[in-house]
Amino acid sequence: MEERHVSKIALELDIKPQQVAAVSLLLEEGATVPFIARYRKEATGSLDEVLITTIRERLSQLEELDKRREAILQSLQERELLTDELKEKIMAAETMTTLEDIYLPFRPKRRTRVTIAKEKGLEPLAEIIFKQEDSTDPMAEALSFVDAEKDVNSQEEALAGARDIIAEWINENQEAREKMRALYFEKGVFKVSVIAGKEEEGAKYRDYFNWEEPVSTAPSHRVLAIRRGEKEEILSLKISPQEEDALSLLNGMFVKGDSPASLQVREAAHDSYSRLLSFSMETEIRLETKKRADETAIRVFSDNLRELLLSSPLGQKRVMGIDPGIRTGCKVVCMDRQGNLLYHQTIFPSGSEEAKKAAAETIVVLASRYQIEAIAIGNGTAGRETEAFVKALGLPEEILVVMVNESGASVYSASEVARKEFPDLDISYRGSVSIGRRLMDPLAELVKIDPKSIGVGQYQHDVNQQALKQSLDDVVISCVNAVGVEVNTASEQLLTYVSGLGPQLAKNIIAFRTETGPLSSRDDLKKVHRLGPKAFEQAAGFLRIRDGENPLDKSAVHPESYPIVESMATDLNCSVSDLITDRNIRKNIDLSRYVTNTVGMPTLNDIMEELAKPGRDPRKQFEGIKFADGVEKIEDLKPGMKLNGVVTNVTAFGAFVDIGVHQDGLVHVSQLADRFVKEPQDVVKVNQRVTVTVMEVDMARQRISLSMKENPGQSEKKADVKKDHQPVRKDSKPTKAAGKPKHVPFNNPFAKLR
Repeated sequence: MEERHVSKIALELDIKPQQVAAVSLLLEEGATVPFIARYRKEATGSLDEVLITTIRERLSQLEELDKRREAILQSLQERELLTDELKEKIMAAETMTTLEDIYLPFRPKRRTRVTIAKEKGLEPLAEIIFKQEDSTDPMAEALSFVDAEKDVNSQEEALAGARDIIAEWINENQEAREKMRALYFEKGVFKVSVIAGKEEEGAKYRDYFNWEEPVSTAPSHRVLAIRRGEKEEILSLKISPQEEDALSLLNGMFVKGDSPASLQVREAAHDSYSRLLSFSMETEIRLETKKRADETAIRVFSDNLRELLLSSPLGQKRVMGIDPGIRTGCKVVCMDRQGNLLYHQTIFPSGSEEAKKAAAETIVVLASRYQIEAIAIGNGTAGRETEAFVKALGLPEEILVVMVNESGASVYSASEVARKEFPDLDISYRGSVSIGRRLMDPLAELVKIDPKSIGVGQYQHDVNQQALKQSLDDVVISCVNAVGVEVNTASEQLLTYVSGLGPQLAKNIIAFRTETGPLSSRDDLKKVHRLGPKAFEQAAGFLRIRDGENPLDKSAVHPESYPIVESMATDLNCSVSDLITDRNIRKNIDLSRYVTNTVGMPTLNDIMEELAKPGRDPRKQFEGIKFADGVEKIEDLKPGMKLNGVVTNVTAFGAFVDIGVHQDGLVHVSQLADRFVKEPQDVVKVNQRVTVTVMEVDMARQRISLSMKENPGQSEKKADVKKDHQPVRKDSKPTKAAGKPKHVPFNNPFAKLR
C-alpha cells in the first residue's frame, strides 16, 4: 500500500486517509466489497459499496501507472538517458497521458525522416533556425550543411531536413500536446459521412450519413453508434477542431515574429500539425471519447441490472409457468413452492376448437391438482392472447395471472446450467421453468443467465468487455449479498456470488448438503471441504439457515458478533430468541455497554435492526401491473392513448416501456418530463411503473413513440427548454427537450399482473 496513493485518493474522494488505508488493507487481505461495507464499518468509517469500489478501482489504476513508470525509468536507465531532472518529472506525473508525453521524445523510434535528417548532421541547423534571431539568414546558414557525402545536395534539402527536426520537437513538446489536447476536447468536432456506395447497406445508420457534432457534447450512445458504423465500414469518422485554431495555437507557442527564421519555424509548425500532431490527437480523442462512452454505457447497464435483480419476488408459491407459442403450442409446467418441477405438458389454445377445449381443461385440472397459487406467462409472441385465454377460464380469484419478462429464458434453456438441472427435460420446457421461477424470485433465477442476455444494456457488445464484466459481476455480487442466500436451498449459481465463495466452494457446499443433509447451523459451513477460516469470515453473514439451531443463523448478524447478542441476552436475563421476538425487551438494551475497541455503534445498530427483523428481504413487496384491456398488439395502438406501462430498459437517449403489445415503446429523453432531463436514469428506473401517452406508431419499422409528459401535445415555453445535444446535420438544428415526469415506483418488471 503506497501512502501517496492513499493521500491522493482521500483528496479526490474528500474522505479521510485512514478510511482509504483501511479499505486498501482489507482488500489486500482478501475481503470483498460487500463484506467490508457490511461488517467493517468501524474500520472504514461506514463507507458504502460505491465508495469502496471506487477506492478499489482507483488503487488499481494507480498501480498500473506505477508499473508503467517503472518500465519507463528502466528503459531510460538502460539506454543511459535518465537524468535527475527527467526522473523528477517522471515521478511527478499523475496521469498516464502526462507520463507518455514526458517519455515521447525518448521513446525508441523506427527510421523516419527525422532520424535521417539527424544522421545527415542537420540538427545544429535546426537549432540555429529555432532560435529565430533577426540576424539569421536560413539560406546562408544552410549552405554550410550542403554535403554530397551526407546526401545533402542543396540548401533547400538542408532546410527541409531542419524543418522536419523542428516539426518533431513541436510534436513532442509536452506543453504543446497538453494545449492541443485541450483544444480538441473543447473545440473538436466529430465529422461523420457515409462511405460511397454503402448507402443502402448501411440504411440503419442513415441519421449519421452527414453529421457534425462537438466532441464536448456528443452523448455516449451516439459515439458508440458512430464507431460501430465505422467498424462495419459504413461510416467514415474524422475528428478535428478548426484548422486555423490549431495552427494559431502553435504559432503563438513557437513562432516569435516575421523574420526569415521565424517563417521557417512557422512552416515546420504547420507541417508538425498536419503530419504528426493532428493524427496523434485524433487517436487520443478517439480513445478517450470511447473510454468515456464505455463508462457511461456500462454505468447505465449496471444500474439497470441492479434494478432488475432486486425486483420484488412473489415468494414461495406453487406456480404454473407457461411459455406461449402458436405453431408449437404453449409449454406448461407446474412447480412446488421451492421451484421443483412437478409436471409438464404442451397445450394448443390457438388451435382448433377441440384443441382449445382440451387446453382449457388441462389448465383447470392442473391448477386444481397442484393447488396452483399463481400462473406466470411469458411476455413473448402470443403472450397477451395466452393471458386472455387463461383469464377466461374462470379460475379461482386467488390465483394470480402474471405476465413475466422472458428475456434470456431461451439462453438459460440451452445453457449448461439448465442441462445440469434438467438433463432429461426438453429444452422448450426449461424456458417455462425459468419463467415461473422468475416470478417467485427474479434474483435467484437471473443469476443463472449471462447479464448481457437479459436485455437491459446499451451497445453492450461495443464497450470494453473486461470493464463491462467487472462492473456487472460487482452488481450481481452486491445484489446477492444484499438479499442474502438460504444455504440449504440455493442453487450453485446463486452460492457462487456469495462473498468469499466462488464456483468451487459453491459446488462443495452443494455436495456437502447432498451427502449429509441440510446444514443445521452456520458452524456446519466449517465442515465443507476447503471452506477455510477466511472464506467462512467473508461468507457466513450472507448465508441464511432459516430453521437453524441458533436463531441468529437466519439473520444478517455475523457469527463473530454472536457473543455480543448473547451478552445482551444474559444481561437482560432472557434468551436470544426472546430478544428477537419481544420488542419490549429490546428497548432495555443499552448499546453503549457493548462498545469495544473493534465494535462501535454502527455494528451495534445493525445488530439491533436484525434482531427486529431477522433476515428481512430488502426488496419491496411484490406488485403487479394491469395493462389496458383490448390493447394487445401494435395494431391496437392509436396516437393519444394513455396507457399503463413498465420501464424495461433505460438508455442514454431515453427509456423503453412495455405497454403490453409485445413491442416496447420508446420514451425519448425529450419526452420523459415537462422539464429538461439530462440523464434519463435521474427520472426513470428499470421496473418503474409509468403512465405514457402514445405519440406515434410506425408500423413499417415496428416502432412506438411514447411520452411521459403531462400534456405532450402542448407547445413548450422557451424559458423551460434546454437543448438536448443532438448531432447537427448541415441542414438541421439541434432537437430541443423538455418535460417533467411523475415518478411512480415499480418493483418487479417480470410481474405484469392482469
